Amino acid sequence: MELDYNENINEFGENVVRLYNFDKAEAIKFSALIRETIIEQKQKLDLSKVNFIKSRNCNLILGAFRVDEGILSEDNKSFYCVLTLKSYENMLKLIAPFCEKDTKSHQYLYDIDNPTDFLFSPAGTW
Repeated sequence: MELDYNENINEFGENVVRLYNFDKAEAIKFSALIRETIIEQKQKLDLSKVNFIKSRNCNLILGAFRVDEGILSEDNKSFYCVLTLKSYENMLKLIAPFCEKDTKSHQYLYDIDNPTDFLFSPAGTW
C-alpha cells in the first residue's frame, strides 16, 4: 500500500490524498487499524508508522474529532484527517468491499466540502 498527495487534479483545483497499490489483505489490515486505533482505543493513527504503507511525498495522521473537516494541511506534506467517530465507522463500511475481494474500483472515503479528498484505490485511478 502506498500513500501520496496529488494537487490540482481537476479544473476546480481540487486535491487528493491517495492510498493505492494494495490488495485485499492490505485493505483488511488497514480496516483493522482504523477500528482498533481510532474507534476502539480513541488514538491517532500515524500512517508513517504503519509498516505496510509506503509514503511517497506526504504523511497522513487520522484522528477522531468533534466535527468533520476532512483532510487538512499547512504545508502539503503533513496531512491530518479530521473526522468524527461516526465518519470513521462509515469509512469502514466504504472500505468493506475491498476487504471481501480484490478489485480495481476506487472509493472516496468521505463526502465533505473540502478541497482535498481521501481516495482509496487499489489500482491508483480515480
